[in-house]
Amino acid sequence: MTRPFPQNMDFGGYNAPSRVECEIFDLEVEGTLPAELEGNWYRLTPDPQYPSRFEDDTYLNGDGMISLFRFRDGHVDYCSRYVMTERLRNDRAARRALYGLYRSPYTDDPSVRGQGRGVANTTPVWHGGRLLALKEDSLPMQVDPHTLETVGEWNFDGHLRSLTMTAHPRPDPETGELYCFGYEASGLATRDVSFFVVNRDGEVVREEWFQIPYVSLMHDFAVTREHVIFPVVPTTADLKRIEAGGAHWVWEPGQDTFVGIMPRDGGVGDMRWFRGPARSVFHILNAHTDGAKVHMDLSVTDVNVFPFIQRASGLHVEPQDMQASIARWSFDLSARGDGFEQTDIGPPGDMPRVADADHMRDYSVGYYQRFDPEFGPPHIAGPVGVGFNVISRLEVESGRLRNFSPGPNCTVQEHIHVPSREPGHEGYLVFVSDLHDQFLSEVLVLEAGNIEKGPVARIHVPLRLRVQVHGNWVPADRLG
Repeated sequence: MTRPFPQNMDFGGYNAPSRVECEIFDLEVEGTLPAELEGNWYRLTPDPQYPSRFEDDTYLNGDGMISLFRFRDGHVDYCSRYVMTERLRNDRAARRALYGLYRSPYTDDPSVRGQGRGVANTTPVWHGGRLLALKEDSLPMQVDPHTLETVGEWNFDGHLRSLTMTAHPRPDPETGELYCFGYEASGLATRDVSFFVVNRDGEVVREEWFQIPYVSLMHDFAVTREHVIFPVVPTTADLKRIEAGGAHWVWEPGQDTFVGIMPRDGGVGDMRWFRGPARSVFHILNAHTDGAKVHMDLSVTDVNVFPFIQRASGLHVEPQDMQASIARWSFDLSARGDGFEQTDIGPPGDMPRVADADHMRDYSVGYYQRFDPEFGPPHIAGPVGVGFNVISRLEVESGRLRNFSPGPNCTVQEHIHVPSREPGHEGYLVFVSDLHDQFLSEVLVLEAGNIEKGPVARIHVPLRLRVQVHGNWVPADRLG
């Protein structure tokens, strides 16, 4: 008999595991779906099949549940399936969790030591005719884009040397290339980083390696038309600590933040390093090059926000006590020295996105999510604790915000942006809203340029959707 999940922040209440694999044909739609919504919206969610071996494990250690909202001719279907990793197959055979703490293999059951422990639970990416489920500590898992059945691990036909791949590759909207990196590329707690480029056909055409100043949680990076940018922040790993059964990550505020910048038409040997005070960074809104200056817009805090990393670091910092913002980091490549400037451009938040066409270039509008007590009380939703309750449209130059909140008993999950073919139309934002008073979820569709007007359509989902990490939209005509 499977034992109950612990009733704590990561596995209780609205964060309780769902474990539901299903297909729902023709969801109820209230309002009118825009005719341009023709495609598949893929989402990845950590959703543990079995209770962890350790009650203080994190939400982020759950097995990958990939889901699909299929938009066709004004109708929406839903499907969800587990990504069948080696880890999940082993757990199912034993009918219990065999793997230990987050990215700490020395806490695993001896029967699975040395076996694959990737969970493929972070970002679904469509590229080169393949749907890939990504988790940054391992290689991608390929998934059938129509049935969501698992195909298997994908290492680019053996042409990728790195053992890991970021969950935040950067697609070039002009060339069709996918810019990628992998940290801890040669193994656990190593300083090696692999930078690689995948062409539009899904082939690795370039791979170069370099070392970072210390082992860092490099969740995201940025690419402009001219440069590639690697933030290295002091959430650090130590092999001896991990071998002793300790946490993979701790926050080290005594370490500086480093940022490596290399020219796209150069190599890692041309990397220039900048440094500044300790900052925590997970997600980057966008970046662009303006002459000799490189600008990167991102979500910044002065301490790591994840409770499980704070516990491992002997810290407890309430969200309201953190220094945080949406900020612009500016680097002057023509100046001497290794410093950079920070300019705040928006109030704190995360899960930032721009329209695909604006990637890698100067832009005017971005979208992100915030918690704002003006719109309602805090509700636990997701791995950080308090969920976001507002989606904001940020005008970058002026700092002007437009906001939408679904209500005081709701939180919002990460949105996607779907472009419009209509001239002058900003496209649409699509996202899951968590209905905490009903223990259910719904999907909302907003006009991106007029989010304050509220949803043009609501898609009712007859179950609770555990908070995803990331998702992506694939137009129907790209799927074949």
